[in-house]
Amino acid sequence: EMRTRPAGIGSVNADWMGSLPSRLSAMPLKCLAVPGSHDSFTFWVDVHAPVAPDQKAYVKYLATMFSVLAKKVMVKWSMTQNLTFREQLDAGIRYFDLRVSSKPGEPGNEIYFIHGLFGHKVRDGLLEINSFLTRHRKEVVFLDFNHYYAMEAEHHVYLISMLQQVFGSKLCKNCAVESITLDYMWEMKYQVIVFYHHPSAQSIPVMWPGNKIPAPWANTTEPNKLIQFLEMTLKERAKQGSFHVTQAILTPTVNTVAKGLVWGLRNYLVERNLPTIMSWIESQKPGVDGVNIITSDFVELTDFANVVIKLNNLLLSEKKLKPR
Repeated sequence: EMRTRPAGIGSVNADWMGSLPSRLSAMPLKCLAVPGSHDSFTFWVDVHAPVAPDQKAYVKYLATMFSVLAKKVMVKWSMTQNLTFREQLDAGIRYFDLRVSSKPGEPGNEIYFIHGLFGHKVRDGLLEINSFLTRHRKEVVFLDFNHYYAMEAEHHVYLISMLQQVFGSKLCKNCAVESITLDYMWEMKYQVIVFYHHPSAQSIPVMWPGNKIPAPWANTTEPNKLIQFLEMTLKERAKQGSFHVTQAILTPTVNTVAKGLVWGLRNYLVERNLPTIMSWIESQKPGVDGVNIITSDFVELTDFANVVIKLNNLLLSEKKLKPR
């Protein structure tokens, strides 16, 4: 039986941003290392709901072949990030990759996370994040709304106004990425940067455009290819002058999914390769040409967040930051 609650996750990193030395809180946030959460294998479903809208054809095919079994298996796979928002925030996660959907055929404009067991209302998740932020005034989160399914214009209006209602004056206004430091965020009492990858948010000052947070995706099952790809995309970072997401993530193929049915995707794909990926992360350095936000799978299986947060110490050992 899979343990969904790891031993030893506590709120040890609940205030890590607020505890950074002043030299770091004065640096642009795009230069700091920030742990993020991503559900790449989250074929999130509840056992009764239809398969979530972003499913690949082969998963649908599995579902038709042995509907109930497939759904049970998918629920098992989708335990990649089986911590609540609050637990992830307590563990130090500050970036969330969010995919949302309406429920087709349902009256009203309610929006759900695709990677919460399909059926977690977005509003509930946002309220949970907001109450954490109210208790931890110096912590800042990045909410990256990058995939929308079954959403019409009115759903976008609903979601954007919900974000404004829930977070209110905590929402940071879109401005030059360079000017965003923790000191600035604290002074303005901002705690939330929302990236909204959809034209319907263009005229809204507190919705940041998706191009300010590129997150190149390697789409491979090979750890070596993944690392090569991540290094190549980091080299091009300085040109963009934006935030940057390093997705240290392996993507399942049809073949690995089939094997995953037997072994559990977790053991088959990730636990085998995690040490390689973790040691690559440990060897990174934040800064202008270095890592910024890093996401990985199964964050609760490693001290992933600790490792990423500790990378910021490397910025302190520099004598003087090179002027850019």
